[in-house]
Amino acid sequence: MWPRTSFRRLKWIYSSVKLLFNWQKVTKLRDMDTRQGFWVIAVVILTACNQQVPIQQDAKVQRGEAVQRVTPEPKPFIEEVAQPQPVIEAPVPDKPQSTTVADNNIEGKPAIAKPLDPVQKIGDYSLLGFDRLASFAYEVPDDPITEPKAKEILEKNEIPDSVKKFDKQKIALKGYMLPLKVEDGKITELLILRDQSMCCYGAVPKINEWVSVRMPKGKGVKPVMDVPVTIFGTLKVGEVLENGYLVGIYEMDGERLDGPIDL
Repeated sequence: MWPRTSFRRLKWIYSSVKLLFNWQKVTKLRDMDTRQGFWVIAVVILTACNQQVPIQQDAKVQRGEAVQRVTPEPKPFIEEVAQPQPVIEAPVPDKPQSTTVADNNIEGKPAIAKPLDPVQKIGDYSLLGFDRLASFAYEVPDDPITEPKAKEILEKNEIPDSVKKFDKQKIALKGYMLPLKVEDGKITELLILRDQSMCCYGAVPKINEWVSVRMPKGKGVKPVMDVPVTIFGTLKVGEVLENGYLVGIYEMDGERLDGPIDL
């Protein structure tokens, strides 16, 4: 099979010679000098066409021989690697210092008890707050007190005299209401809590952070939620048991309910 360049050369030679002969017929070359000039031009054209054109050289390939095509080497591809963005870490809040009003703090080290403010009076009622009622540690056993282990825990617990002295005394206590029993649209049994953690978040308060209150029959109070209230009545200090389990250490016979009073 001839290469494409050989066909192009032959075609060009044929066209050139044909053009010369047509030109001879048109001009009717008769004299010898003109005919010799014509053949000189033809020889020049043929000589020029016979020269090798350095466009592509013919390659001799035997039948059945594999021809390897030479492809240019690919340029190396350089992928730009994105520079990593600096990671901005959120500031870590400092570990809150443990605060306690009990004998021992969370880390087991003895805590310094805060001095209690003097007790104020509203008429015959002593104005108390949970800063005094919850100022000590009190462990609650999981088993009934009939079990030796539970009995041993209760014997180790001790309510301080600064709280015991208000047993069966008239007090005014500030806290948050949690209704337990409703009769005729009035609250007859309720809890007074130190804060709203149990009402809003379901957190279980410590046993000395609530007071169980019972109002006299027919003297229930209106529900007042999410704001502090002040309950007046007679406080009872001591272990409260139900079916052998410890369920509280404070009870109160309520008398009336007022708005918040700053303690």
